[in-house]
Amino acid sequence: MLNFIHDIPTRLYFGRGQIAHLDEALRAFGTRVLLTYGGGSIKKTGLYGEVMDILNKGGFAVTELGGIEPNPRIESVEEGVRLCKERGVEVILAVGGGSTIDCSKAIAAGVFYEGDLWQMVESEHGALKALPLVDILTLSATGSEFDGGGVISNLKLRKKLGNMFTYPAVSICDPSYTFSVPAYHTAAGAADIMSHIFEGYFSRTEDSDLSDSIAEGVLTAAIKYLPIALQEPDHYAARANLMAISSVACSGIPEYGKQPTFWPCHAMEHELSAYYDITHGVGLAILTPRWMRHILKKDPSCLWRFTRFARKVWGLENDDELALAQEGIDQLENFYREAGIPMTLSELGIGTEHFKAMAAHANRGGRLEKAFVPLNNEDIEEIFRACL
Repeated sequence: MLNFIHDIPTRLYFGRGQIAHLDEALRAFGTRVLLTYGGGSIKKTGLYGEVMDILNKGGFAVTELGGIEPNPRIESVEEGVRLCKERGVEVILAVGGGSTIDCSKAIAAGVFYEGDLWQMVESEHGALKALPLVDILTLSATGSEFDGGGVISNLKLRKKLGNMFTYPAVSICDPSYTFSVPAYHTAAGAADIMSHIFEGYFSRTEDSDLSDSIAEGVLTAAIKYLPIALQEPDHYAARANLMAISSVACSGIPEYGKQPTFWPCHAMEHELSAYYDITHGVGLAILTPRWMRHILKKDPSCLWRFTRFARKVWGLENDDELALAQEGIDQLENFYREAGIPMTLSELGIGTEHFKAMAAHANRGGRLEKAFVPLNNEDIEEIFRACL
């Protein structure tokens, strides 16, 4: 078990009615608020009205930035920074899923960043000086409510990059706000949650039992509760469990004490989203089983991790360990398919034309040669082709 640091400064209010803490959460930082949100679903569900009622009663001065994209664009970051500077914003309130929160983190940091904002996204740095950020979560997926990172797209450059910006100061997580999430995005969100676990779980460290057990608990909860949420969208326990594991999965906690893996599936999926603007969780669901089969074939020494996954997560048994490992991967792929996720790139209209460039950028600087099983550009291209 390797050394690790725990440092998550976010206060999380979880459960029904926790929006009651919104006024006090914001007022601790000021009364001039930038309200950020996505395509307008919060207006259809009534959450926007509920938020505005609290803000108006509290005497907050509100500036709005709506229309933040599912893969948030650098242009939205730039507009948010402009509004914050122009209106003297003191605190940002993000209402939405991971895309809205990610964009808001970059805005919060961008207010104080000297220089080009895309350079802020591209350059290596830790957490930055930033405006305080409060969020109200409406989608269980990215874990952005409980981490400091954000992913921003630049479609002109065909780049989608993650970086550290700032942690939310306060996250309000009411599972009832996810009742209206469509089945497709509920399933894609669960695939994202599970991928956050896979990226750290498939590590060479064998003796970090706490992390492995947490990871397996998150996976089994996703497998149990996603089908229920799809059948009964307003099932509180299902939505609550999915929301809770969303926060834990990308918090770093399931990777404590483990060797870094450099998150190969996310690196590959960011290329798909940058070129084709697809739903992140769908891309991850398509890639993950193919990546698993590829690395198992390339390096049989990783078999032990796959057999543990099959036994601990799926409850499978087979004296033939290779067959057991393959059964575990098949179970995962079938689970995604039964959840209604398209499981090939061709279903999304994606062909081979950009695979070479995508593989090169995913592996820039040879970063994926340090993964659980090292990947070169040819490996990545082969995985993309297997997804067709």
